[in-house]
Amino acid sequence: MNIKSILLGAAAAAAAASGAQAADLPAAPEPVDYVRVCDAYGSGFYNLPGTETCLRVQGRIRTEFRVFNFADDDDAGSGFQDRDEDSTHFRSRGYVRLDTRAQTEYGLLRTFASLWIQDQTSGTAPNLEFGFVQFGGLTAGKALSNFEFFTGYTFAIPQAWGGSDIFTINQFAYTQSFGNGVSATLAIEDGAQTRQQLAVANPNTFGPDYLDAYGGHRLPDVVANLRVDQGWGSAFLAGKLHQVWNDSSVSAPDDLGATGFQNGTSVALGGTDSELGWGIIGGVLINLPFIAPGDQLAFQVGYGEGATGSIVSGVPGATDGVIEADGDIELTEAFSIGGGFTHNWTPHWSTNFNANYTDIDAELDEFDIESTSVQGNLVWSPASGFLIGAELNYTYRDPGEGSNYDELTGAIRVQRTF
Repeated sequence: MNIKSILLGAAAAAAAASGAQAADLPAAPEPVDYVRVCDAYGSGFYNLPGTETCLRVQGRIRTEFRVFNFADDDDAGSGFQDRDEDSTHFRSRGYVRLDTRAQTEYGLLRTFASLWIQDQTSGTAPNLEFGFVQFGGLTAGKALSNFEFFTGYTFAIPQAWGGSDIFTINQFAYTQSFGNGVSATLAIEDGAQTRQQLAVANPNTFGPDYLDAYGGHRLPDVVANLRVDQGWGSAFLAGKLHQVWNDSSVSAPDDLGATGFQNGTSVALGGTDSELGWGIIGGVLINLPFIAPGDQLAFQVGYGEGATGSIVSGVPGATDGVIEADGDIELTEAFSIGGGFTHNWTPHWSTNFNANYTDIDAELDEFDIESTSVQGNLVWSPASGFLIGAELNYTYRDPGEGSNYDELTGAIRVQRTF
């Protein structure tokens, strides 16, 4: 065997050994598209893998213990000892919030959804708190009403602040920013969500009585506002239009827009009428860092005719109008004024106060009502996003007919937002 044969055989053996070793090695892993932090929109955002969309997942757990009218020992009425009323009440609520944002050639594209589920003695009720899309200046979906400004510093147990009962409402809105913190919004909002009672006065043996005589929803509310947000605080002015109407042309007995019932007897409404209700609201928030960081003072006033649900809140028996015997609608006047103060004693302790007065003046005295409410709480925040607080709410009401009454309600809340 010559030297050439020996070298060729050695090379062949080495090649065979290398091939066997390569076959035994693991395959190279596929590249991983790791989740990346997205800091363009604040903390907590991450890029969705394979996209330029940023997502933030948040949540909240809240539990409360409430005591109703505990300062009243009237066992024959609505007091704490009333056998037909709940005197104490537990409530727990969980929130899930999803916020996505992405830049487009037309501006920011954002979606936001907040869903809460509540478990209490009366059962579980899922609710959509927010659910909207924002594209540039356009907002479409369920968002904070453009007629809302100051909604109170306290827990508001029960809610008694002057303003819409529906803080979030379905809408189409466009907001234009003018720079230096100045912006204006024009919107259409769901008018059915802000309706109050439409009462009826009938000249019959039964006398005037409550009857929700609204016709079907035709026109959305039209809202416009002007807002200023600067270092000293914020200022706000808004107006709205709201249709109040009844339709007696429909004969279905279960359609309260056509026929109502008083003491079991059918009552015709006497015609079709439509009135344009309206409301205006203005307010200011003033930052008070010279007292303590985060301190703020608020003031707000509103007036309207036929738009009661947008001016006052938490007042039972409120009406948008009264249908007279000839079928004409007389709009109800509503006035609200109030404010609040929040003070941080230390980074972990704070107190919050609200005070509010409302006056509802309807065509029928039985639907007139004056209401005054005061709320205050003490809150301990031992960790970021976590609080334990106790609150008292006092409400005094003076109806146009019947006796005056008041109520003192208390609550303890434990809440963690993350």
